[in-house]
This record gives sequence, structure tokens and C-alpha cells, in this order.
Amino acid sequence: MLNPLWIRSAVALAEAGSFTRAAAVLDLTQAAVSQHVGQLETRLGAIVIRRSRRLEWTPAGLALLEYARELEAADKRLAAKLADTDALRGALDLVTPGSVGLLLYSLLLDLQRAEPGLVIRHRFAPDSEVIDAVASNRSELGIATTRSEDPRLTATPFLEEPLELIVPAGETVRDWHDLERIGFIDHPDGQAMATRLLSRRFDGNPGVRRLPVRGFSNQISLILEPVARGLGFTVLPRYARQAFDKASHIRVVEGVAVVDTLWLIHRSEWPLSARAGHVLRYLKAEISR
Repeated sequence: MLNPLWIRSAVALAEAGSFTRAAAVLDLTQAAVSQHVGQLETRLGAIVIRRSRRLEWTPAGLALLEYARELEAADKRLAAKLADTDALRGALDLVTPGSVGLLLYSLLLDLQRAEPGLVIRHRFAPDSEVIDAVASNRSELGIATTRSEDPRLTATPFLEEPLELIVPAGETVRDWHDLERIGFIDHPDGQAMATRLLSRRFDGNPGVRRLPVRGFSNQISLILEPVARGLGFTVLPRYARQAFDKASHIRVVEGVAVVDTLWLIHRSEWPLSARAGHVLRYLKAEISR
């Protein structure tokens, strides 16, 4: 790697046009500047030809000066990134579960439209992938339905999200036999969510695994489609239901509530970026409405 002091002398020489003026700019002796240029030429070959009234830079010298400009630009980018004072420009990576992701996605699009300098990369993933993405620095922010015990991560309550029993609009649920008659629309978290909610709604039930399964989808935005078409019921977090565009075709069965806490996670060793703070404040304000 080339010594930065040598490169600095070469840049000063190119800008000043002579060894004498370059030395004055750098507060060095002319001999020191000449020595630095000599060290560069030992590594790169001739970089400058000394004419009587001017200096002529060789292709190697011009390449060196271009390299110096790239280093300067990289230094400025690094300084800007470390300072991170611009909350309205740059990229932010966020990973969330599907249900709350449906709620946040539209809000984040509105924010990007209002703040064109922001680039928000939002990915849906299950809890295990959310936690791994933040812990491995592939995402600055994550939202998970379980609180991570990873010591590298800070977890704070972000939202509460009730589970809901959702049936076709024309159905009535009075007891467990109605659920057996309607049938279950399953999804990757379906058995666990249904067990947690239905065990509190229907005492002494034979278990969710005994219910007839009428369908399955692993796409959060599609799980309610078969429910809307009368093919079965399901259990989902409220935000998934609120994002469904056929509200008149489904119905929420009220009863004993089961409420999940959604946890905001980020690396504990360093503070959030200005962008992350700005986005979080915006989301909390919009959600509170």
C-alpha cells in the first residue's frame, strides 16, 4: 500500500506546479517532497518529468493522481457515513414478519414518496430470519414477535397485535362444532396461532390438529382469500386482516383476546442511524393515528 504522505506530496506537486511551491503548501522542505516523489517512482516508475518551466505527468503519474482523487472521495463518503447526520437521505434495511409488514409497507411507501432521498429496503421474514439478519448486520432494524435473548441485540416493545378468529362473512360460530363444520385454512403459523387463541375461547376442545383443514397458503396476503370465498376460517394477527381488501367478505368473531407484543430489535453495540430514528418516529406517529 502506498504511503498517504507520499500521495499527498504528489497531489500538492500537481496542484502547485513546482516542488518549491508544493513544499510551501505542505509546510515541508523541498527535499522532503522530492524524497516522497522518489519513493513513489521507486514503486510505480516515473510519474513526473521535470521540464525547465513546467512539470509533465506520465501515464503512471496521471493514474496516481486519479487514484488520489478516488481516495479523497472515499474518505469523504466514510466521514459522511460515520457522521450519519442526514436523516432524509440514504438507505435503510428493515426486516419484519408478514402481518406487521403489510401494515408498515404502505406507510413506508408514503414516506419514500415524501422523502425521495430515502431508500427503504423492506423484507418479510419469519422471526428466526429477522433476528439473524439484524445480528449479522444485514439489516439495521428488525421487528419480531418473540423477544430475542441474543446479547448482541436490543429489544424494545414496538406494537401490540391481537390474534383474531376470522370466518366467512355469513358464518356464525357458537361452539367448537361450528369450527369443525367450517374447516380450517392453515398457514405456516396457523397451528400455533389457532392453538393459542382457540384454547382460550373454547374450553375442553379436542385440539386444533383435529380440525379439518380446507386449505393452506404460505403467502400472508393470500391467506384470507379462501376465507372470503367461504372455504374455511383461520386465525391471523389483526394487521393481516386490516390489510385485506375484501373486508365485507369476512368477519371477526369477538371473544377472549390474545395479544402479541411486537419487538423492535437492533444491534446494541452502536446507536441507530439518523435515518433509522427518523423512520421509527414516522411509523410510530402514523400507527398511533
